Amino acid sequence: MILNLKMELILKTLLGLEKIAANRLTEKYPDIVLTVKPNGLEGLIIVEKSFDKYALMDYILKDVPEVESIVDVNVETRADLKSIVEAVRMIARGKISDEDSFAVRTVRRGKHDFTSLDVNTLVGAVVQEETGAHVNLDSPDKIVRVEIIHDRVGISITDGFQWRKMGPGKKTSTDFFSKISIVQMPYLGSVEGAREIGMRIGRAVQAYEVSELIISPNKIVDAYELSRFIDGVIEGIESRFRIQCRSYARKVERVRVYLQDLYQLIRDRSGEPIIVFEPEGIQLREAASKLKEIFNKAKRVNYLFGSREGIPKGIYRIADLIIDLAPNITLPTELAAPTALAATYTAIAMIEQNTENSI
Repeated sequence: MILNLKMELILKTLLGLEKIAANRLTEKYPDIVLTVKPNGLEGLIIVEKSFDKYALMDYILKDVPEVESIVDVNVETRADLKSIVEAVRMIARGKISDEDSFAVRTVRRGKHDFTSLDVNTLVGAVVQEETGAHVNLDSPDKIVRVEIIHDRVGISITDGFQWRKMGPGKKTSTDFFSKISIVQMPYLGSVEGAREIGMRIGRAVQAYEVSELIISPNKIVDAYELSRFIDGVIEGIESRFRIQCRSYARKVERVRVYLQDLYQLIRDRSGEPIIVFEPEGIQLREAASKLKEIFNKAKRVNYLFGSREGIPKGIYRIADLIIDLAPNITLPTELAAPTALAATYTAIAMIEQNTENSI
């Protein structure tokens, strides 16, 4: 049975911004009727009555960034499977054709005698039955949204575009970064400073999941300071790794850490690409084409970074490329590697995109 209730829109905000967003709306439309944090649920606002919901949606999209997303409710019903299925059946034919693909997205809040998977299964079946459309979970033409808020359900059928981390046309970047070995001269000076900079470098290289990090002094160093730098690197890697394991659906690789004298490393890796990042180099835009060729051929690419002292100039003669990422700017030690990783990936990706567009 379909209920003649007032739910028009469901607005989603960051936690804690519900009242701010609601105030913005009531200032513009004093007669609007809102339920803020329904049933105590943070991050939600239900628009019960707006008089002109499309004008309201337009205002939100342009002027209320506190609202993260809007669900335009086509129909409201009770929170039981039979009512949900019948509500979808009623509206599906007018919004989905047999040439469309679709996916069902259910968000369930509260306690019920069914799961979100139960809803997805039954709703998917009724949409196929009524429209002849086919399921496409990755890039659907239409999305059937089922928003369950305790005993109320708002149902919406919209076009399939949505902001996603991995959408159509995107290629994973992990293959690129997994080829890279970061060779970092240690940051030394004070014990606490060494540890802090080490932590920042560790977090950065783990964020990109590079193949490895090699800590490479080029001469005798203070063991206590080096020890603290290494401790910081490992702590930074572990802290970021734990977050990635919780956040990613895919497997995450922990960055390996080694210690080797810089000159011996260069000898050991004779024949492998050596890329030095120092102010004496050429700009990235000049180096991008050769860099792309290097990545296409090599199994491993070595990125070298200095610290308080730069990479020794004798290594310049051996390097395949010397790149200046930001002319007339000296990047802090902890920013050099992540800046280089992001910049080189973007440069090569842009070349590849331009090549595809010209074909």
